[in-house]
Amino acid sequence: MFPSSHSLLTPTPLRAMAVPVRPPPHPPNRGGPSFPRPPACGAVARAAPSLAAATAVSSLPPAKKKVLVPIAMGTEEMEAVILAGVLRRAGADVTLASVEDSLEVEASCGSRIIADKPIAACADQMFDLVALPGGMPGSVRLRDNEILQRITVRQAEEKRLYGAICAAPAVVLMPWGLHKRKKITCHPSFIGDLPTFRAVESNVQVSGELTTSRGPGTSFQFALSFVEQLFGPCAAEDMDNTLMTQVNNNLGRSVEVNGIEWSSDHNPHVLIPIANGSEEMEIIMLVDVLRRANVNVVLASVEKSTNIVGSQKTRIVADKCILDASDSKYDLIILPGGPAGAERLHRSRVLKKLLKEQKQTGRMYGGICSSPVILQKQGLLQDKSVTAHPSIIHQLTCEVIDSSKVVIDGNLITGMGLGTVIDFSLAIIKKFFGHGRAKGVANGIVFEYPKS
Repeated sequence: MFPSSHSLLTPTPLRAMAVPVRPPPHPPNRGGPSFPRPPACGAVARAAPSLAAATAVSSLPPAKKKVLVPIAMGTEEMEAVILAGVLRRAGADVTLASVEDSLEVEASCGSRIIADKPIAACADQMFDLVALPGGMPGSVRLRDNEILQRITVRQAEEKRLYGAICAAPAVVLMPWGLHKRKKITCHPSFIGDLPTFRAVESNVQVSGELTTSRGPGTSFQFALSFVEQLFGPCAAEDMDNTLMTQVNNNLGRSVEVNGIEWSSDHNPHVLIPIANGSEEMEIIMLVDVLRRANVNVVLASVEKSTNIVGSQKTRIVADKCILDASDSKYDLIILPGGPAGAERLHRSRVLKKLLKEQKQTGRMYGGICSSPVILQKQGLLQDKSVTAHPSIIHQLTCEVIDSSKVVIDGNLITGMGLGTVIDFSLAIIKKFFGHGRAKGVANGIVFEYPKS
């Protein structure tokens, strides 16, 4: 359940614990991987409506909640894509709108995202929520767009929901005067620009129609607060469980078995192959966090085009096609999840060859969410311990460690799912560069991480 104001979803501290290893369970009688949703909370008994009333209700389906997420050159990609992805999963009609001349936008850490519409096409539309991602210079470019300013000011004047995260509360909302008489938070780098008597340091701050948040590492909390405000606390709790963003208190951050050193005499080269149906939030979080540590990340499409459409309909532009990417050697290859996307990755002969060579040469590889099933199909999990999304664990024949978000077994790394990708990325950084670099990146994105 999510409170309606003040600090939301305080990160759970890491606890020391033993790590049980168990064989995979017998497969239940069900089909392929899916993302289970828990039962609806708080069922309420109501009198049966009359036939006329039932007919009237059934003929008027509720309109979808409409959400605007504007993006610009230099927008923080993790914030924008998580906002869009979480709200679309909750059932909202989300429009990613570019304030640039082109729909394709290069975000702050180099990801290229294709917007759904130009901002001008949204000028006369009504939205249930306008949510501004941060990032620099993206926040400045949002601030300087007159159409977006008119949309957001109208949103506030008409008492509809609006919000901003990271740099945007200070850089965008304050010049527009939309912070007045509101409690407000933002990224620690900009907190000094806020009015002292209005500034707070909670991860998420709800003040009337305005919701603000601190940074990339609080993006899930920010998005889930909007799910609660638009769809109710049960929907937010349901989504929280689906995304695995607030995992069990007894679940460890990461565990390593059969430890080896991940050494490199250069900035590590990491390949992330992507396909139509890949989980875009996982892709963008991996790219964003790893590039902040100066990891050389290559996004490679296994499709005929470098443009792919993610599982939640966000369009991403890869750096290369997989054939061009295959000319290089990589210190690490990571498969993102998304059941449909993972299956398309599995069909790529070029990727299959790259993964086989990766294992034979002792270089690192891994996967998140549903993709460990693909690694198993290619014979890459023999004598390994892994973790994966709970919905596909029954398909794995290797040992499964279900007490940790991330499992590292020698040169293999696996992660549970969406809500564990930042921990997964930081575990990679720690293996290549040490704890200090991982802690520095975590601090920069406002993500709770142990001191040692």
